[in-house]
Amino acid sequence: MFRLPIVKFFNRIFNRVTITVVLVALQVLWLLWAFWSFTAGRVWLNGALKALSILIVLYLVRKDENSAYKIGWIVLIGLLPLLGGALYLAFGNKAPAKHLRERMQKVEQAHQTELAQPEGQTDALDISSRNLSRYVAKFGPYPAWRDTAAHYFSCGEEMYPQLLADLDKAEKFIFLEFFILRSGKMWDGVEQILRRKAAQGVDVRLIYDDFGSLLGLPSDFVIRMEKAHIRCIPFNPVVPLVSLVMNHRDHRKIVVVDGNVAYTGGVNLADEYINAEQRFGYWKDAAIRLEGAAVWNFTVMFLNVWNAFRPQETDYTAFAPTRLPAVQDGVVQPYADSPLDEEPLAETVYLDILSQAQRYVYIYTPYLAVGEEMLDALKSAAKRGVDVRLILPGIPDKKLVFRLSRSYYLPLLRAGVRIYEFTPGFLHAKCYVSDDRVAAVGSINMDYRSLFLHFECGTLLFHNSQIAALRKDVERTLPQCREIMRSDCRTNLPGTALDGVLRLLSPLM
Repeated sequence: MFRLPIVKFFNRIFNRVTITVVLVALQVLWLLWAFWSFTAGRVWLNGALKALSILIVLYLVRKDENSAYKIGWIVLIGLLPLLGGALYLAFGNKAPAKHLRERMQKVEQAHQTELAQPEGQTDALDISSRNLSRYVAKFGPYPAWRDTAAHYFSCGEEMYPQLLADLDKAEKFIFLEFFILRSGKMWDGVEQILRRKAAQGVDVRLIYDDFGSLLGLPSDFVIRMEKAHIRCIPFNPVVPLVSLVMNHRDHRKIVVVDGNVAYTGGVNLADEYINAEQRFGYWKDAAIRLEGAAVWNFTVMFLNVWNAFRPQETDYTAFAPTRLPAVQDGVVQPYADSPLDEEPLAETVYLDILSQAQRYVYIYTPYLAVGEEMLDALKSAAKRGVDVRLILPGIPDKKLVFRLSRSYYLPLLRAGVRIYEFTPGFLHAKCYVSDDRVAAVGSINMDYRSLFLHFECGTLLFHNSQIAALRKDVERTLPQCREIMRSDCRTNLPGTALDGVLRLLSPLM
């Protein structure tokens, strides 16, 4: 009689999420207890820890690294001279784990030729666009393509039916790579099609970030998927009692169908992204669908990650596009960024759009936690007469980060940047559009973790009709926003002090 409720009760208590949270909490508490126990009354140990902190500060000063990140750690070490050095050793190292770096680099180097830039693809572009495209092709390396049809979606619920239709048409393979999977209406609709297609013999593969999806999936998720012939890779698994480091997450959003159709943007596979669930008011997002030659970039991105963990293909040509749309609509260039190298590709793309803008730059971003270089680029564009507009959430998902974002408002407003908050809810889109000439749509936030610590992706559009679609979406969104004025930025002395500390520590958040 009571057996089923008792079983459900224990299943809820002893699921993977609960166990992980408890183990991590115990690990943190144990580290703190061990630290204070060993240092109490031990002058020599206190001195050694202070010496360690001093050495790490000297190391950071000399290290060739983003200055904002270094300053954040130096400030934290200054505030916690005993604990700061140890914290840096545990959390501050930006380099991915050796095995992750070696696996990924080995695969990427083996398939560099797959991403060679074909001749003549960017000849018709203006010089500014051609230079940006050349940079991404050289340092990505991700080539630019014509023969690609693009369609911009202004929200997740607009994208979702088309995504299901494309998945349902798959004949050869379906690749999915996401930061967040969460059980619910959206994932159930996708899973139903994936199961049916896998049963029909379609090659279905799924990569999801283990940390991002920790709260949303049952503990036996991988087993269930593999039984349905849907092959899975949980990216960078969370292992309590082994590592506390939560950097180097797979924040990408990628769908590839038969090598001919691809999706990317800010939309994950969870109900809030299609407004089937209300978490922070209306969820405003963006995505883009590609059909044609440029899909190849996303196919290679996915296969490189897949083969780093489950080596399978040595030849990617079987996954190349088999049909090209009869359309000449500018140039499309999907690209990815990762913490495996020292090239700040994602940040450079954003900085270049700002520096080359002549008339306007409109930006969607859920977070504004930027370094001085990005802040200066925003202000410089506005000061030379460019119409720079930032659109951020009106209802935040992270209140401390929201406070940090707002701390940048006043210096930007003084420079002439116009700032808006989306009053109906949370804005999660990550988009740049400028001068009806160039646009970027993808997974890349304007914060340090996204720009430097995570695996990300996006799509550049040059002289493409969907640039106007994105601009019109911004123009339709602005009337739903509250424009921020200087008078809105007034705060008291404690608030000003808090904002200053948050900005110093922003690279660590």
